[in-house]
Amino acid sequence: MPNSDSAPSVAELARIHGLEPLPLEGGLFRQTWVGGPRQPDGHPAGTAIVLLLSAEDGLFSAMHRLPRDEVWHFYLGDAVQLLLLEPGGGSRVEVLGQDVRAGQRVQFTVEGGTWMGARVRPGGSHALLGCTMAPGFLPSDYEGGAADELAARYPLHASLIHALCRIS
Repeated sequence: MPNSDSAPSVAELARIHGLEPLPLEGGLFRQTWVGGPRQPDGHPAGTAIVLLLSAEDGLFSAMHRLPRDEVWHFYLGDAVQLLLLEPGGGSRVEVLGQDVRAGQRVQFTVEGGTWMGARVRPGGSHALLGCTMAPGFLPSDYEGGAADELAARYPLHASLIHALCRIS
């Protein structure tokens, strides 16, 4: 058992939180909350997940978009790059992490319709995050991004887009 002063490993975090592979998007996750009652379209009032990303294990959040806002929460580990490709053509990288003096954020809301993807910042190992949506998430909300198409539309971030896509 590791020293209690050391940071938990990917394997420990996965075991402690009961994490499983996140289909399509990537990373390891567990849904921690589904709020009711259901909306007429079948969406729950809200949902929340715990998400683990790991550079060493190739665990990243692939480029995708959702129809509604999603709130990302940083819990522990190394800083995370969150690439955002806005519907109007704008793009930027936000950094989630503990160094708030350096502009890192512990919480960030991605507006619905924005392409997003995330990975542990180069040089880092892993990070534990959370994502919350209201109304809640359904698998049919997920739209995966294609690297070549997104890179053509957002050439400033083409190399990062290719690193964050599972679809060519």
